[in-house]
Amino acid sequence: VQLQASGGGLVQAGGSLRLSCAASGRTFSTYTIGWFRQAPGKEREFVAAISWSGSGTYGGDYVKGRFTIPRDNAKNTVSLQMNSLKPEDTAVYYCAAAYSQRVTTGPYDYWGRGTLVTVSS
Repeated sequence: VQLQASGGGLVQAGGSLRLSCAASGRTFSTYTIGWFRQAPGKEREFVAAISWSGSGTYGGDYVKGRFTIPRDNAKNTVSLQMNSLKPEDTAVYYCAAAYSQRVTTGPYDYWGRGTLVTVSS
């Protein structure tokens, strides 16, 4: 499966941004799709994931209550809706696919190119 993340950009703190992950190739609905991010000088961290059936999980307090991960199997897309953004959310965001019917934080089998999100203070 091929993945393409888009929607990144520059936003002020407190603002919102919606990322999109478009998938092509194998049957999209059989994959769990996850979002990860990597800030400069830091390790990549898990943000959120959603299974084919719509079960979701989030990485931690740093995103809970602010991010959601809607999925549209008919359109082969998974989004990451980010609200109340903070400067510490600045990172390159990646979407990835795991061949799993259950939501998982990893490992992931396919990765797309990242999209940069910059949150200014």
